[in-house]
Amino acid sequence: MDKLKKVLSGQDTEDRSGLSEVVESSSLSWGTRIKGFIACFALGILCSLLGTFLLWVPKKGLSLFAVFYTLGNMASIGSTIFLMGPVKQLKRMFEPTRLIATILVLLCFALTLCSAFWWHKKALALIFCILQSLALTWKMVIPFELILKFAESTCYSVCLY
Repeated sequence: MDKLKKVLSGQDTEDRSGLSEVVESSSLSWGTRIKGFIACFALGILCSLLGTFLLWVPKKGLSLFAVFYTLGNMASIGSTIFLMGPVKQLKRMFEPTRLIATILVLLCFALTLCSAFWWHKKALALIFCILQSLALTWKMVIPFELILKFAESTCYSVCLY
């Protein structure tokens, strides 16, 4: 469990710099981090469900769905900040292997809200909500791809020697 705490909080592989010391000195306890993660993630799920229920409201339903669905996804992604910390989260989001997926997710968030508020194109908002789901799925699959590549290379090296 301590190893998991170190990896998620970024203490496992990072060098100590002035910024990391400031972040660590003002960080929350592990129990508070877990509570914050659960609360923020639950809020994200609640917003997404509320958006789904609001989908059936006449005239404004699709716009409300797009807004609440996007806010729910943002809250769910933001919940991991409690586990890793904001600096570590941003570093991981913009790693070269995740950069394209992160840009697509953020772009889909922005385009969904633009199509709901400024362009008033409900069908476009729905398309961007679907693209959000696909981009988030791709963003979540990337770490598993890397794990599989590592396992594959390890298996080859063990089998060949």
